[in-house]
Amino acid sequence: METLMDKKLLTEEFVSKINNIAVDAGHKIMAIYEQDFDIQEKSDSSPLTEADLASHRCIVDALSSLTPEIPILSEESADIPWSQRSQWQTYWLIDPLDGTKEFIKRNGEFTINIALINEGKPVFGSVYAPVLEQLYFGGEGLGAWKQSKSGKNNIGVSSSPEEPIRVVGSRSHQSDDMKGYLEQFSSFELVPMGSSLKICLVAEGSADIYPRLGPTSEWDTAAAHAVLTAAGGSCFIYENDEELMYNTKESLLNPYFIAQGPQL
Repeated sequence: METLMDKKLLTEEFVSKINNIAVDAGHKIMAIYEQDFDIQEKSDSSPLTEADLASHRCIVDALSSLTPEIPILSEESADIPWSQRSQWQTYWLIDPLDGTKEFIKRNGEFTINIALINEGKPVFGSVYAPVLEQLYFGGEGLGAWKQSKSGKNNIGVSSSPEEPIRVVGSRSHQSDDMKGYLEQFSSFELVPMGSSLKICLVAEGSADIYPRLGPTSEWDTAAAHAVLTAAGGSCFIYENDEELMYNTKESLLNPYFIAQGPQL
């Protein structure tokens, strides 16, 4: 049976449309970012803003129109039962606003994440940081790219890291496990960053490694994971070095993982 991916979905025109959806969602977010905004609290006590919901509606409506045959899993509509999700071969995985805490702090380090997952692997990802006006995207057969005011450039991971190792970490989270992990490096420089931009820094060679030894959800990582893979890097499970996969279990939480270039 022919699948959606067999139909060569990832054309230049298609990729451009997905990137435009991410940018459009960014415009929705910025309209709220520049004003006073309300903050609600989700069931897990994490913050939810008007911007999360506006971006969610923008992306879901656009993807539903563009690819009505592909199901969508969003952070803001994640209550789809495993019995249904487990049947999906190809689906969209989105985080309408990754880095809500960074959004609330107004430091600009938040993103819109749109990923296309096929058979558990992120085959395309678009990551847009609206305050920075930076777009990262990439996927199978596409390479990895960064687009900004200065133009569009092909990006890749650092091929031969030198000491001090550049370790990207979270501004908002720093676990004891992370502190213990860093003891293996005789010399390292911590590069603080919020949201999925952490993985993108590794993809573009601005950092060497991102150890995530703390909780994340699948929508937090998938889009940037696709960019990193296309840039020559990898994202693997900390405990067993296996590739990080998606939609393989009922829980949508990721295991601890390491994102890095090919050599360290």
